[in-house]
Amino acid sequence: MEYNNNLPIYLQVINQIKKDMIQGRLPMGAKLPSTRELAVQYQINPNTAVRVYKEMEQLNMCYTRRGLGTFVTEDREVIRTMKEAMAEELLDGFVKEMRDLGFSREELITMIGKRLEEQA
Repeated sequence: MEYNNNLPIYLQVINQIKKDMIQGRLPMGAKLPSTRELAVQYQINPNTAVRVYKEMEQLNMCYTRRGLGTFVTEDREVIRTMKEAMAEELLDGFVKEMRDLGFSREELITMIGKRLEEQA
């Protein structure tokens, strides 16, 4: 994973894990790697890996069972909410950038429709 210098590494790792959860690569209830394994997998400091799981627990993305490990949430609503929030964030950024380039609402709709047809 290549990291963006404009965003803390722990948030970038969390965002990648969110995507994996939303796309089903990390199914609900799946055991997550230990913090040590996470640090190796993402080539991050072990303290950063601890922070990743701490933040994820606060967001209800995962839960820890003492002696067993950390697991993906089993709450479908949490996954749905994450998916919607990520989509809104992407759309907000896209619309803002396109508006900054001078595109109108109608032009945006036309361009998106055309792109969706091309990728169908």
